[in-house]
Amino acid sequence: MQPRKLIEFLGVIEKLKCNTRHSWTSSGRQESIAEHSWRLAVMALLVTNEFPEIDSEKLVKMCLIHDFGEAITGDIPSFLKTKNDEETEKTAISKLLGSLPETIAREFGALFDEMAQMDTEEAKLLKALDNLEVILSHNEASLDTWIPLEYSENLTYGINAVAHSEYLRSIREELRRDTIEKIQGSEKL
Repeated sequence: MQPRKLIEFLGVIEKLKCNTRHSWTSSGRQESIAEHSWRLAVMALLVTNEFPEIDSEKLVKMCLIHDFGEAITGDIPSFLKTKNDEETEKTAISKLLGSLPETIAREFGALFDEMAQMDTEEAKLLKALDNLEVILSHNEASLDTWIPLEYSENLTYGINAVAHSEYLRSIREELRRDTIEKIQGSEKL
């Protein structure tokens, strides 16, 4: 990749460090999209031994690029996202990929298609881990950052995404327990 094109592309995706998500950190500030993607990639690295059939390099690439569109659109929480928002994000991704060299654009485009179609084990695992990371983030944040919907959403979010794996279901169950403990702990105050 030509140095100027690389610098320009990195300048665009730098917005992933600036654009915040609906989630908050344990220190009380809003999480950036880049922070979410980074921890998602770390999660993938930590669980790949549980999924020997998957291509771990592909999975980590998916984790790192899955929210590229949000460099342009900003974060739209999944419970608020409409079909129109999805189309806007798809257009943003297309614009970003269009600025990359053809071989990289083709590779990333294929990964985005794979994630959208959800036909591969890597795409299914990405979706599950993405959902689990969101729940974990909410559990780490102060309850005063939660909106009313999140009290029930954090108990059910991601159930379908983890259904294909006993291991992922066990992580989801641990996170559900943590959510209940967090909510019940606040009621005792």
